Order: sequence, then C-alpha cells, then structure tokens
Amino acid sequence: MDSLLDQINSPEDLRKLDKSQLPILAEEIRALIVDSVQQTGGHISSNLGVTELTLALHYVYNTPDDRFVWDVGHQSYVHKILTGRRDRMNTMRQAGGLSGFPKRSESPYDTFGVGHSSTSISAALGMAVASQASGSDRRAVAIIGDGAITAGQAYEALAHAGDLDANLLVILNDNEMSISKNVGGMSNYLARILSGSVYASAREGSKKVLEKLPPAWEIARRAEEHVKGMVVPGTLFEEMGFNYIGPIDGHDLDTLIQTLSNLRQRKGPQFLHIVTKKGKGFEPAEQQPGKYHGVSPAGSKPVTPTYTQVFGQWLCDMAVESEDLMAITPAMCDGSGLNAFSEQFPERYFDVGIAEQHSVTLAAGIACEGKKPVVAIYSTFLQRAYDQLIHDVALQNLPVLFALDRGGLVGADGATHAGSFDLSYLRCIPNMIVMAPANENECRQMLTTGYYHNGPVAVRYPRGTGIGAQVETGLNRLEIGKAQLKREGSKVAILAFGSMVQVALDAAESIDATVVNMRFVKPLDQSIIEKIAESHDLIITIEENVIIGGAGSGVAEYLLSIGDKTPISIMGLPDKFIDHGEHKQQLSDCGLNAAGIIDTVNKHFTA
Repeated sequence: MDSLLDQINSPEDLRKLDKSQLPILAEEIRALIVDSVQQTGGHISSNLGVTELTLALHYVYNTPDDRFVWDVGHQSYVHKILTGRRDRMNTMRQAGGLSGFPKRSESPYDTFGVGHSSTSISAALGMAVASQASGSDRRAVAIIGDGAITAGQAYEALAHAGDLDANLLVILNDNEMSISKNVGGMSNYLARILSGSVYASAREGSKKVLEKLPPAWEIARRAEEHVKGMVVPGTLFEEMGFNYIGPIDGHDLDTLIQTLSNLRQRKGPQFLHIVTKKGKGFEPAEQQPGKYHGVSPAGSKPVTPTYTQVFGQWLCDMAVESEDLMAITPAMCDGSGLNAFSEQFPERYFDVGIAEQHSVTLAAGIACEGKKPVVAIYSTFLQRAYDQLIHDVALQNLPVLFALDRGGLVGADGATHAGSFDLSYLRCIPNMIVMAPANENECRQMLTTGYYHNGPVAVRYPRGTGIGAQVETGLNRLEIGKAQLKREGSKVAILAFGSMVQVALDAAESIDATVVNMRFVKPLDQSIIEKIAESHDLIITIEENVIIGGAGSGVAEYLLSIGDKTPISIMGLPDKFIDHGEHKQQLSDCGLNAAGIIDTVNKHFTA
C-alpha cells in the first residue's frame, strides 16, 4: 500500500486530504528528512520543527499564487517535499541537484532566494505591496525564526509594514521555548478567537462608536491591550501596527489550520507567533538540536583539524597571553569555532545575535577603549556589514582583527554562503591589511600577526581542512608584506594566494615553474613581484576569489604602475555565481587546479 506521501506531488494533492490524515503525513515527511539528510548532509533540526507549520500553510493558502518567503532557507525542506521535489531529496546540495535553500530558478513555489537571514519580511512586504498595486488579492507570508528576527533589517521591515495596509502575514517561529508556559489550551483558544472575523468585526464596530467619545475609546483601547497583554507577549508588535496572535503550539495542526484560515481572510499586517520544538519527532535532534542543525553526509568526518578549529585553539591561547582580547560573533559561536573560548572566557565573549553590522561597530567601540577585539565571522556574512567595516573601523584605523572563515567556495552550501568576493572588497579599503594562509600553521601565525598590528586586519581562511600541516603551539608573527618563495623554476612564475599555494606546487613540477606563496593580499610584496618579472617570461596569479578586483588584479596594477610588460595571466573565480556541489569539482570547473594551470601555460606558449 502506498504511503500518503507517495500521493503528494503538489500542494493541490495535499489539499485533497482530510485533516485527520495530516498527522500521519507529518511523520512520513519527518522520516524522509532524517533519512535523506543523513546521506546528503544538510539541516535536520530546523526542518523537523516546521513540519506541521509547512503542512498547514500549504493546506490553507493557494500556493504558488500566494507567496511564502522562508527565513532562512534551511527550514524549507518540507516545503520542497510538498512542492514536487520529493523524489529529488537524495540530490540535495549535490552538483545538479536541489539547493539547500529556496531558489527561484528551481521552482515557482520558491518565490524568493534566501540563504542569509532576516530578509523575509522585507521581501514579503514588497510582494504584498506589488500585489496591492496590481489589484490582486494574493497573500504574502514571511516565515521567520526567533534567531533571524534579532537582526535590524527585520525590525526595519516590521516598522514599515505597520505603516501600510498591505496584506502581509509574518509568522514568528519561536523554537527556544522561552514562552512555552503560555502555550496550551487557553492560549490556542484565544488565538482562534482573536484571529476570527467575529472578534475583528466587534473590534472595528466598537472602535467606530467609541472613537466619537475619546475618553471612552482610550479606556477601551487600554483595556483591550491589558487583557491581551496578560496572555500574549505581543505589545511590541501591536505598537508597530500589527494585529498580534499567539503564541500557539506550532505542532497542533487543528489550531494552526483554523488560525491560518482566519488570518488569510484578514486585511492588513498580521503577526502570528508560534512555538515549535527543534528536531521534533527525532529524539537525537530533540536532545541536541544544535548538533543536528547542520550535519555532514555519513562518513565525511575530517581526520585533521579544520581551519575553524585552528582558529578556536589560537583564540584561547591568545586570550591567556593577552587579557585585552575580546571575541565577538554574530550568532556563529559553533560555526566559527568559539565554543571553547565562550566557556573558558565568558566575560570576554559576546554573541550579538544575527546582527553583523552591530558586531563590527561594537568591535570598533571596544578598540577605541584600548582593548583588542576579534570578530569571528564568515566571509559571506561580513558583506552585510561593509559600511561599518569602512566607516567605523578602517576610516578610524582601529585595531580590529577579522577572523574571516569560509573564504572561497564552500561546496554544498553553494552561492549564498561562498566567500567569493572578500579579497576584492577588502583590498580596496585604505588601512586594511589582508592575509590568506597557505596552511593551518600559517593561519595561526597570521592571526597572531594581525592581533598585534595597530590597525584593521583580515585573516581569510577556507572552509574545512587544509593540507594537514603541523600546527605550532607558540604565538609567532610574520613580517607584514613579506611573501615566501616556495620553489624556484624557469620561465613561468606562479604567484599563489592562500588555498591555491598547494595547487600551484602540484602544477609546478610538470612545468618547472617558480612558486611564490604571496601570503599578503595587501600590502603586496612588491620587491618579489619585481624580481619575478625580471627573470620570467610569464606570471600567473591564482586565487580562490573572483578575478575582478582580486589579488591578481593587485599584482597587475603594480606591474602596470612600474611600466613592466611581463605577460600576466590572472586565474580565479569567473564572473558568475557558482552553484552548490563538491568543492573539488567546483574548483575543477573553474580551472583552479593543477590541470588548469598547466593548460593556461600551454595556451600562452603555443599562442
């Protein structure tokens, strides 16, 4: 006998089911997610937590005409399963397979591409405003997590939405259980009443009568706020102009469906607060939701320390050496390697939530008072704080060290999380020093160098493991702006940056090339560039960053400035976004491997 899930190829099929069948379907979906994600890697806890919510949304709303925007996209797996992609879940995050996030080119049900957090309310509001301008009754729904709503953009969007009468529903998925005591029969009952048309009509009718009697209206308004405030924590959202409903049990399908059905009929901005449990239905994820937030494919555990772990150990060692060190992260404690530091030095650890802009300016303020802030942040997330990086840190030449994780391509996480642009957007900023390590030990040395420099520094390192270099225990520094000659050859010189040094060495044996580990993207080692230009017929630069404006561009700019005409070929990421897939294959597709270097050399000398 076929399962219920086998019968669901679209939300239309879902809506044909009786409500009593939905709990069975929810369990079948959970089983599929656990099985598929453990094979492909991806996010388990967050998706198990939104299973009933996703079912209720597609059961009530007319998708894809009605618009759902998921924030962030790692809670969209159930949505993908229900919208015709069930049979492709085993391709998740693999080359040519499903993206781990909503992607407009993948499905008409994916209305907005996401990967970074806190954009959903802005995007859904834009959709609602456009629908209203077109005379459409289409509804827009933003589903945002309690972590994502900590970002400033979410509040900017909420404040604007409250001033408009667009038909927008914001659903806050609260999975920290901080208000779980309010969730139960009474709260669910009140949600059904407050979201219904009878209450809405009575409220509006009373308002029209009482507004003619200002003192009476003010008393009534305050009385309503008092009654609602006793049972719901929605005063903030009411003040912003939303009709607040909740909190309700996000796993109670009957309450979800009835409440959503009521809210779909309501005009203007609505706010629904639900409480869910991360990892719901899968005991290991329920017990350790953080561990199962993002999992690697089965059998993919690294055997050598990752760059993230190297940074985490360095941070603890440096904190012992320097009492002035303070560490900041925008909600990426585990991902950036700060767990041990947060436990050993809690008074010097600051997790600011998903607030990248604030994290950078906070560091600037700390630096103004003589302390030494270290901002641990992913390359792709620092993009969100670019103005603060320029205006608050670099312009004032403040000693802030940026430990820039996930530099370069990131494999299965794809374009939304790739650190493809940092060397370009950093090297154009005055006062910045930018370093890229060739191995794990050099990463430690660069972090120490950057920490003691009296100005802004970024140490940019890749995701995962390096070449397996032995990591020292000391805190040794490098000479700023000094490259390292790794191999002497003839005719061809390869100036390699960061993760591409080993690739260059692999190619050099076949073509007898000189290889330089440049180490510094800014300042460049100009003396070694001049020496190389004098003694070689071709210079190749190679980096795991976009070619446009990157490290190779810096080398070419310098050669041009001194009037040197040595041919130069710049290798890097092409001018396009690189889809998800296996990291090694991504590099190969971009020509960033030994074969790509050899091909570049052959083309030059046979042209």
